[in-house]
Amino acid sequence: MPFPDLLLVVFYAALAALVVTAVALGALRLLRARSVAIQLGVVAAATVLATVSGILVISFLMLINDHDRSVVLTVVVSAGLVATAVSVLLGRRLVAANRVLVEAVRADRFRAPAAPLPAELAELSRELEAAYDRLAEAHRREQALEASRRELVAWVSHDLRTPLAGLRAMAEALEDGVVADGGTVRRYHGRIRVEVERLAEMVDDLFELSRIHAGALRLSRQRVGLADLVAEAVAGAEALARAKGVRISGDVRAGLPVHVDAGELGRALRNLVVNAIRHTPSDGAVEITGEVSGGEARVTVADACGGIPEADLPRVFDVAFRGEAARTPGGGAGLGLAIARGIVEAHAGEIGVANAGPGCRFEVRLPLPA
Repeated sequence: MPFPDLLLVVFYAALAALVVTAVALGALRLLRARSVAIQLGVVAAATVLATVSGILVISFLMLINDHDRSVVLTVVVSAGLVATAVSVLLGRRLVAANRVLVEAVRADRFRAPAAPLPAELAELSRELEAAYDRLAEAHRREQALEASRRELVAWVSHDLRTPLAGLRAMAEALEDGVVADGGTVRRYHGRIRVEVERLAEMVDDLFELSRIHAGALRLSRQRVGLADLVAEAVAGAEALARAKGVRISGDVRAGLPVHVDAGELGRALRNLVVNAIRHTPSDGAVEITGEVSGGEARVTVADACGGIPEADLPRVFDVAFRGEAARTPGGGAGLGLAIARGIVEAHAGEIGVANAGPGCRFEVRLPLPA
């Protein structure tokens, strides 16, 4: 075929294809909200029309006889009908698979459909199942947190009501002159001071816990010796241990460094130590030890409380959890161990508890500085 004729054929064939393409794109735009099966049918029909129109234009330009033109058109139309049927069947399969996936999503508990799905929809199904599991886990955590909040409000309300009632009674007695002798007045004043300090500690614990839960706990890390932190916690609890007749000892290798906020971690250790003393009977012992193991620093606080029921162990660090006996300093609102866990986790550490020997063994694990 001469080159000018070839260019002419290409031009008219491309022109016919462009016209059909423009019409098909317009139809697809109008049907963009309709089923995938209909859109696939439009694509198949556009392919057939583009081919037929190109053949017609070329046949007239090349003056092909009617017989040859009919044969070519018959073959093209037959192939086009097959392609259209396949496209429609594929569309119907996609629609059916999508309907199965939609029904699974609408179910109370999403599970990936057992029916085979196209690769893309199967991947979407797996992602939906993973997202549902994450949402379900987040919902369970939210429910647990809400339950602990309600329990905390109930405990705090109770723990506030008792000292406030005592403070009111003593203040009214002093105000009305019911108590006049100096000894009783001094005793009342001392008791008022003790109760006010207790309430202040409770408010301080609530504030600290709210900062932990809000992610607002800001750590000022520095390199300190773990032995110093343990020694301070032991020294701060010696008076309480002496008053109760509990022996307390600490054993940490000197110079063992950790990169922590000394004030916050010291508070967590004090909570653990005081908690152990309060639940250890007289003549019992509380032992604090520190060591390096597995690339991390470990501090353990062992007491002689008699152990915690196995069913209660997973909840020991929950907010306001008390079990049969409060596992918190001072028998307050159940915040001491929850605060300790929040502080340790803020340091990228872990805290746990297990029954061991005559009591419990609380263990704090902290990453060592690089």
